[in-house]
Amino acid sequence: MGFFSKLKDSLEKTKKSLFTGIETVVLGYANIDDEMYDDLEAVMLTGDIGIETTDYLLEQIREGVKSKEIKDGSDVVPYLEKVVVKLLEENDEPEQDTEGTKVIFIVGVNGVGKTTTIGKLAKYYTEHGKSVMIAAGDTFRAAASDQLTIWAQRVGVSIIKHREGADAAAVVYDATASAKARHADILLVDTAGRLHTKNNLMEELRKMARVAAKNIEGAPHETLLVLDATTGQNAVSQAKLFGEVVPLTGVVLTKLDGTAKGGIVLSIKRILGVPVRWVGVGEGADDLQPFDAAQFADALFERAGAEMEEDSEKG
Repeated sequence: MGFFSKLKDSLEKTKKSLFTGIETVVLGYANIDDEMYDDLEAVMLTGDIGIETTDYLLEQIREGVKSKEIKDGSDVVPYLEKVVVKLLEENDEPEQDTEGTKVIFIVGVNGVGKTTTIGKLAKYYTEHGKSVMIAAGDTFRAAASDQLTIWAQRVGVSIIKHREGADAAAVVYDATASAKARHADILLVDTAGRLHTKNNLMEELRKMARVAAKNIEGAPHETLLVLDATTGQNAVSQAKLFGEVVPLTGVVLTKLDGTAKGGIVLSIKRILGVPVRWVGVGEGADDLQPFDAAQFADALFERAGAEMEEDSEKG
């Protein structure tokens, strides 16, 4: 099964809870009126996209009616698809190529799938011709480095780790020095996920960043926040909190296959302005792939062309 097929299957629950509901509402009205907007609002809110994103989408529909792009209920869903793609692609700068080693910090609370994400990213980059190293920067959680070591061995990449309870910044210093000496293309850095001590976490991440920049200019070049899609609006709250702690460049959304709350992709972009960079749709090592806004919208609105499926199968 190609990745697009898996993405489509993963969004099935979201589609049923959110966009099928929207379609049912708009097709039930001969005229677009306040009552229809009220019904749309109710459907969107139950679809777990949050109040702010719901208000935004309703405002966009009103604009479409005003500009005559929406003439009746049947025009609403195709119009919404264009709105969703535009929202997700807005100010979405492509990942920057870096001279020398690119340092990527992976942040997030414990339990969202950080370790697995790092392993899958290492596999993806390795298969795309990049030399990869891993830094076991979560020295607080027992067995964190052991789990990463298993992934490193499985993928065939080097890992730099210290003993449990060691200074995370020291791990980063050694890892960046080693990655630079070995001319590694990518260094993936795990970090602690203790949100209950926000100030300590902030200081630790800042220290890790300072140390990384001493060895590799501009590091960290990316800071990716891993979020569990099944937690819905709680994931958005986590993202807000981490956004206050450290400048985020993107989000990795895991466990999209187990939820009806895929609409949080919209909330994350609308509220935080942070692009979703990667999306996970299963347990398999290849089930984490770069996020594609148009592909996501196609899967969500089920207007997928056969060519996309063929391309996905080839890729």
